[in-house]
Amino acid sequence: MTHRRLSPLDRLLAQSQHALDTLFGDPAATRANPAADTPDVALDPGERRHAAGLMRINHVGEICAQALYVGQAAVARDAATRDHLMHAAQEETDHLAWCAERLRELDDRPSLLNPLWYAGSYAIGVAAGLRGDGWNLGFVVETERQVEAHLDEHLQTLPPADLRSRAILETMKADEARHADEAEQAGARILPQPIPTLMAGASKLMKAVAYRL
Repeated sequence: MTHRRLSPLDRLLAQSQHALDTLFGDPAATRANPAADTPDVALDPGERRHAAGLMRINHVGEICAQALYVGQAAVARDAATRDHLMHAAQEETDHLAWCAERLRELDDRPSLLNPLWYAGSYAIGVAAGLRGDGWNLGFVVETERQVEAHLDEHLQTLPPADLRSRAILETMKADEARHADEAEQAGARILPQPIPTLMAGASKLMKAVAYRL
């Protein structure tokens, strides 16, 4: 059996479909929701709003992760790097689905600015990927380390009774740490300053906006 070589137009259409599915579809997780067996307890209105704000931030983070990895994979020069990025993106799809499900349980919604978050992250992913695979993987490491840190912050500020959100975030944190470790082992380069600082600043702005919108 022969496989047709994808043309630039084929890749553009596939990536456009991925964006539409991520933003407006209902991506399915390949793994069971880690909160499936955790009881859902009643939260007071303030706790529910805060938990929903945190889960909306994490949902946006997964939207951004999808765009980043697809953008990076689009220009990756090495097939192994491209496969690494797409495998990580698949696990991030699990996170996206789990966060969306938890938002529905909290009677809340995703960010209204998700198309903007996706477009900006895709552009950043392409720019990172064009620097070469070592820098590409270095960007993965820095992104995942920063996400791991903000997940740790969320775990500390979640309402104590919200065990379902906690179960999801703990699994996500473990996955992000593993993605960073795997990228380091695959040959990631350390990003020079001021890139990590700029990334942290952009993340801080995103979190402040996504918590409400």
